[in-house]
Amino acid sequence: MGSKGVRIAKTQEELNSFTKNLLSDVKALEQMLEEDWFEVDEMKIGAEQEICLVDDNFKPAPMAMEILKKLNHKNFTTELARFNIEANLSPVPLKGSCFSALHAETQLLIDLLAKTTQEFDITPVLTGILPTIRKFDLEIENLTPIDRYYALIEAIESLRGIYELKIEGIDELNIKHKSALLEACNTSFQVHLQVRPDEFVNKYNIAQVIAAPVLAISSNSPILFGKRLWNETRIALFQQSVDTRVTGEHLRYTSPRVTFGNSWLKNSILDLYKEDIVRFKILLMTDVNEDVFECLAQKKTPKLTALNIHNSTVYRWNRPCYGISANGKPHLRIENRILPAGPSVVDEIANSAFWIGLMTGFEDIYKNITQRMDFDEAKSNFLKAARSGLGSKFYWVDQKIITDTELIEKELLPIAREGLKKNNVDKTDIDKYLDIIQERNEKSRTGARWTLESYAKLIKTNSREEVTTALVAAMVKNQKKTNPIHELGLANIEDIIEWAPSHFLVEEFMTTDLFTVNKDDIPELSADMMDWQQLRYLPIENDKGELIGLVTHRELLRYFSNNNQSKTNKTVKRLGEIMLKNPITIRPEQTIVEAMDIMMEHKIGCLPVINNGKLVGLITETNFLNITASLLKRFRKGKLHKMDSSNP
Repeated sequence: MGSKGVRIAKTQEELNSFTKNLLSDVKALEQMLEEDWFEVDEMKIGAEQEICLVDDNFKPAPMAMEILKKLNHKNFTTELARFNIEANLSPVPLKGSCFSALHAETQLLIDLLAKTTQEFDITPVLTGILPTIRKFDLEIENLTPIDRYYALIEAIESLRGIYELKIEGIDELNIKHKSALLEACNTSFQVHLQVRPDEFVNKYNIAQVIAAPVLAISSNSPILFGKRLWNETRIALFQQSVDTRVTGEHLRYTSPRVTFGNSWLKNSILDLYKEDIVRFKILLMTDVNEDVFECLAQKKTPKLTALNIHNSTVYRWNRPCYGISANGKPHLRIENRILPAGPSVVDEIANSAFWIGLMTGFEDIYKNITQRMDFDEAKSNFLKAARSGLGSKFYWVDQKIITDTELIEKELLPIAREGLKKNNVDKTDIDKYLDIIQERNEKSRTGARWTLESYAKLIKTNSREEVTTALVAAMVKNQKKTNPIHELGLANIEDIIEWAPSHFLVEEFMTTDLFTVNKDDIPELSADMMDWQQLRYLPIENDKGELIGLVTHRELLRYFSNNNQSKTNKTVKRLGEIMLKNPITIRPEQTIVEAMDIMMEHKIGCLPVINNGKLVGLITETNFLNITASLLKRFRKGKLHKMDSSNP
């Protein structure tokens, strides 16, 4: 969304004026389609690369503005958050060595960025969702300080307010957040395919059909806030983070702003634009200076500013796009927003070649696709692929049920090869990039699988914080090798060269799998719970989830000792009578050094972690013992490494 001067309408008159411009743009586009204004000679492809920035601890580094100023390069631009940067790639004709050209420019830009970020002790990373990102990183101070981003966040939040994320996979995420900046967790590799107007409807429907297998083979975002969720968690996160809907009356349907769509496209690209105007409120506007009908009368291509701004605030996974080519002619594109960033540049280009090959070859094999497959089946496949990744079963054409791996191997890869061949793409490009898809499919090794397998191996002997840090460290190392993901080994804890937990936050180390009790429970219940779960502390919550006390093993020992020594009749007490009231607490965004200082000062072994009045975790002496053990182990390995280096 790069338009300057974008803002929220201040008055109803401003909104109405912009709405008129929006409707005029639709009419102008309709006239241009009828009069064959559009470029049809040479179709092009292009892409946008979104990139994460991490510091020397592999955590988000909110330094994009400073880095962009130092770069001073026309291909780089801002993203929603200050820890992300976008690189725009030059459009290239769909022929010859187009994918090698796309690959070379992408790598060149990333290398240029890496050279600049090195001056700031920052590293660029390609990943769908950064495993080390923290909820704390998504506070409003990390929003990129540009008016259009403030306007977008304000517009979404004015319709929504508090955001709830509910995503379930191997683990479960159920949190609230006060900002739509949650969307900034997502980074993607957005591919654009120019399409002739007379082919747009069919090509768009093909994009919907192939979305599921393309997503399954390219999934790379299984972890968010240390939780293992969907194989492509970006899909769920994006929809929930910018969802402007509120709970309504039973059975009433409202479409999310992030959408796969509701039906096959039937007539033209205009149907998509019209549906988006009907379904979604205008979030942003700008002053429109051009008279589109005057432009048409003078045979000058209009910018359709209002239409493009509204389109930029509706997030279809396959998005229709209107643009103006360098020769001044208008063109139409389909933007694939499905593909995640990473795991490497060559993986991204392979994903792109697979998608574009299918887009250009699919119709030759599958005629009249909308008559042979129900739209809801295509949508269901897409959600299955997002949740489960490679290994899903799809409802395919003509009521066929098939696994995605078999579908890709036997049907889709041959179609993609023929599609690229038909467009005179060099055989070396076709073989290089589609062979990567083939081998990735045979080994079932996507970026998501690599991440989950690495996590499962490391979490057995390391903390969650160490594991997510090691994952990002390995990603950085792997991207420097430039190999595709299926050729690389799993992450190792040794990938973390340095580990400095003194800079880390309580939320990264706190225990979140909590067992709590009520003040009216009997002490015997707490004693058994502590025995069964090997606990030393139990928080006491009220019915609203608010912390009101803490019961410790010492308090229970004292209670039972007094009862055993008492010669009078034993009375059954409640926990509220023996609990520690108003225990000292800490916030999740405080550092673990602060937590340690508080615990030492007050001679306590446990700190409940409170966020917005609610209990979200515990920091205990056990957490610090684990950190110390990890540091000692790392120190010993480092010392041995130095000894080995000094004795070649």
